[in-house]
Amino acid sequence: MDETRSKRGHRSVTVVTDAESRKLLFLAEGRGKEALEAFAKEMKEHNADPGQIEAICMDMSPSSISGAREFFPKAERIFDPFPLMQMAGGAVDQVRKEFGRQGLLPKGSLWTLRGNEWTRSEEQKGLRSSLCAADPRLGRAIGLREALQEILSQEDPQELRWWFRWADRSRLAPFRRLSKTIKEHLGGIISSLLRRNTNGTIEAINGLIQLAKRMARGFRSFRYLRIAAFLKAGKLQLDLPALPTCNREEAWWGGLGFRRAGSVARSFHAGSGSPRVWTSPPFPVRCMDLTDPPDYCTQKV
Repeated sequence: MDETRSKRGHRSVTVVTDAESRKLLFLAEGRGKEALEAFAKEMKEHNADPGQIEAICMDMSPSSISGAREFFPKAERIFDPFPLMQMAGGAVDQVRKEFGRQGLLPKGSLWTLRGNEWTRSEEQKGLRSSLCAADPRLGRAIGLREALQEILSQEDPQELRWWFRWADRSRLAPFRRLSKTIKEHLGGIISSLLRRNTNGTIEAINGLIQLAKRMARGFRSFRYLRIAAFLKAGKLQLDLPALPTCNREEAWWGGLGFRRAGSVARSFHAGSGSPRVWTSPPFPVRCMDLTDPPDYCTQKV
């Protein structure tokens, strides 16, 4: 489960998907405990038992954890590791700001110290190395961030305990707070590394929902947003009547009343003194029943 914005401001909706089928299951207004309560109620209305849920991959907000513990007591709580790297990047920024307030950082060092080293230019890499060598605390902060990233990519839970010891004795307050946060949610983080479950699929579905919202220029009510979301990401099997199939060229040249000579076609429009000449259709045509000529055509082939 994850959240995405429905309107401007802090108006969010909670998105619930199936990790195996990657299908949108539920969409509710609000977030956290309130949304999980609505999902559990919806399951009961469809003769499903909330106890059937084996695991929930979610964020580390206290409201979501409380709702999962109350309404899905048998489900294993899994925390997506991606927010950990966001928090680690924020911890590096806090250390960088301390040096910036002291006037110890040159101009242009913001994006030099942010992000991964392999995404920086050669000039930024050189400045980054010199800044880390000039002050050990800054180098220690970047080293802690990169070590955490490596541990999460290798999916090795044992290395996390080594990282805790380094962060606790680093004498960097932001990373000591980050270490405490990870320890409080260690069970869900280890479950994520072992199960290899992330919110990557649901982030893609959130992108489809946001695309539908932009195509509609926004929705006045949540009901229409939910309909569009299920049409885009619900993988619904809709039994709709199909249009008759035919040859596209025949539908264009024959059905629309054009006179064709070789590769050039002429059409006579009412009210015009001269024919209009096209060498190809000016726009895509849908196959339809075109037995009668259009109103603007004065001569049928």
